[in-house]
Parts: sequence; C-alpha cells; structure tokens
Amino acid sequence: QVQLVESGGDLVQPGGSLRLSCTTSGINFNLYTMGWYRQVPGNQRELVTRILSTGSTNTANSVKGRFTISRDFAKNTVYLQMNSLQPEDTALYLCNAIETLSRQNYWGQGTHVTVSS
Repeated sequence: QVQLVESGGDLVQPGGSLRLSCTTSGINFNLYTMGWYRQVPGNQRELVTRILSTGSTNTANSVKGRFTISRDFAKNTVYLQMNSLQPEDTALYLCNAIETLSRQNYWGQGTHVTVSS
C-alpha cells in the first residue's frame, strides 16, 4: 500500500520558517519525482517545487529564493524548507510522487500552513 504522509504544518508569523516533511512507503522512492503543491480553497492546486531523483529541481517563481526542496533516499522522505514566510503562503501543502517512466501518480493528504500575525 502506497502512503505519502506529510507533517510539519503549523501557524507561523510572517517572516518565520517551517520545514515540511513527506515520508513515503510502498514505492521505490529512487524512481519517483517528488513534488510539493499547495492549494487554497477556491483556487487551483499549484506546483511549489519538485525534485527529480537526479537532484534537479523546478521551483515556482513566487517562492524561489525562499523555499528549498530536498530528499533523503535513506529515509524515503522529501522535505520543504520554507523561509521568509508571507501570508500569501497560507495553504494546504500536499506531497506528490510521480514515477519517472510510468507516470504513476500519488498524493498525500496534506498539511496546513498558516502565516499570520
């Protein structure tokens, strides 16, 4: 059974930092591109950043320079370090896994990030 479990979401003040984690099981982590998306009610889900198994990354312009994705192959976990958080970063953050060849696609349940004073 495939599971993607996110954690680390919280309420934080503007300018603060958080680190999200997404721990996977049931997949060959080495073969998957891992991504973080976010969604605000009423809006489309948007890509925040993703990391290939090679280590290459793609990051949305809105978070570039503030957010960093990384992955730990030993722990089958992907991280999202978020710095200089702003109220517009408030969203449900979801972890995504896409297998490189088959494009098999999995989602986690998400973790809430709220940026407010």
